[in-house]
Amino acid sequence: MTEDVLTNTRTESPISKSAYGDLVRLAYFVLPGTGKRGYRLAIARRIVDTTARGVRDRSPAGLARRRTRVLRRALRPSRRLQIGLGPWLRALPARPPDPALTAVLAKLHPHVRVAYVLRHVEGLPRYAVHDQLVELRVRDPWPVIRAADAVAPPAVRRPVRFEPALLRPVRNRSVLPLATAAVLTAALVGALVMTERGDPRVPGPRLVSAAPEAWTRGARTLDAWPARGDLARDRAFTGRAAGAWAAAPPGRRPGGTAQLLYAGHVGGTPVALMRHGGRLARYTPGGALTVLEAGQDPSAPIALGGGRYLLAPWDTRPETLTGDRLATSDGVTAPTRARSGCGRGPLFHLGARTVGDLGGPRATVLTYHSPAYRPGRAGPPARLGEKARDLWDRVACLTPRPDRPVSEAMAWNFWSGRLPHGGKPADWVCTRLTHPGGATTARAALLAAQDRATGLCDARRPVSGTWWRSPSGRRYYLAAAGRGLVPHAEGVRRPTTRKRLLIATGSKDTPVELTAR
Repeated sequence: MTEDVLTNTRTESPISKSAYGDLVRLAYFVLPGTGKRGYRLAIARRIVDTTARGVRDRSPAGLARRRTRVLRRALRPSRRLQIGLGPWLRALPARPPDPALTAVLAKLHPHVRVAYVLRHVEGLPRYAVHDQLVELRVRDPWPVIRAADAVAPPAVRRPVRFEPALLRPVRNRSVLPLATAAVLTAALVGALVMTERGDPRVPGPRLVSAAPEAWTRGARTLDAWPARGDLARDRAFTGRAAGAWAAAPPGRRPGGTAQLLYAGHVGGTPVALMRHGGRLARYTPGGALTVLEAGQDPSAPIALGGGRYLLAPWDTRPETLTGDRLATSDGVTAPTRARSGCGRGPLFHLGARTVGDLGGPRATVLTYHSPAYRPGRAGPPARLGEKARDLWDRVACLTPRPDRPVSEAMAWNFWSGRLPHGGKPADWVCTRLTHPGGATTARAALLAAQDRATGLCDARRPVSGTWWRSPSGRRYYLAAAGRGLVPHAEGVRRPTTRKRLLIATGSKDTPVELTAR
């Protein structure tokens, strides 16, 4: 969140730079066809500017409604948008976005295009995309989402984020008086009923918080999380927390305003949790401050320490992995930890979802696919069963700690069977981590008598291989591929393949080129 507020003089509606840029990017990629990038970008900005007319609700609910209006107009743009486009064309940045993604999106059904942009450009979880499609009157959103997830991402030469020059609405009327602009600047983007916190004598960012019931009146966003905890009204404590964040090294400090999410005792220790955009700061007395990139997922629980998690205000009935009620107090769960040996893995259920700890600042939605799964046929996230939880306990320990936020993690058990020459039953798993913005990383692991990571994998066409020693002591090269694929290896000797498992001999020092056909 940021206190820097922009004013569209045609609407007198404040909006943050980041929110404005997000809406422009959304409109740009949802617009049909390809055409000249300059005109496409100008029309996208005009759509965003015109949707602000008459908008007075500055809450997250108001911003969500504005996003829906942007999507509707971008889906079916009026030809009148091209009339009088001069002010927007003159405000174009020097470097338009990469055309590769728009070329792919132009071939999709409009609703699939919206779902793809929301999922893989904006990085929204599936349930949030589902709700947005319902707002757009899509009768059956899940097949649309599955179709979007099945689209192969294009190779882009640069990120889809826009340049800073894009981040101001186009003004084609007189600028508001400075006095009015100053008053509007005092409002935080997405302001609900915000209250200022902190001791004014303590230097630091101004802390604001959402009204306790704001999330019940509109969109369920991270902006709508109220400040919770028994110290949330202790201005001395929250002021010290804000001062500690202001004293952080350059590049880790917040802007003029930060959102207070929690201030209270966690296991007897006072803790303050603050947010600025996708960055979280956790403060404890004595000046201990941790600042982490945590993304802006609206529902992912936030780790408070000691195995406790701060839940979204609408997630009121968490359950243990065995289905029992998980106790909460003021939105904070009782201590809960993964049962794996490394401390990472499934934690608890939230409705139809199972969330887990992968080593990041927020819990991640964990999903599982059996060997029979085919890409593009997945439904909405479902709770992990016992077998899937057992597999995730092992996979999580082989998954490197992510260096950036993870919104969803999928484990696809793409091959199961018995290893050759007296080997025991084993599973080969491709684990895909989805990051905010749509980027993904995927790694494979062989779960056998001794679990091992086996390098990168393609989550759509999984294949992986490794050198393995049989119970007799002989070394073999093993490789497996997903259903409908056959592994092929170059650099090995006497390869044979049966039931999608390749077995070969050779030298461990010889590079192996592995493909799936």
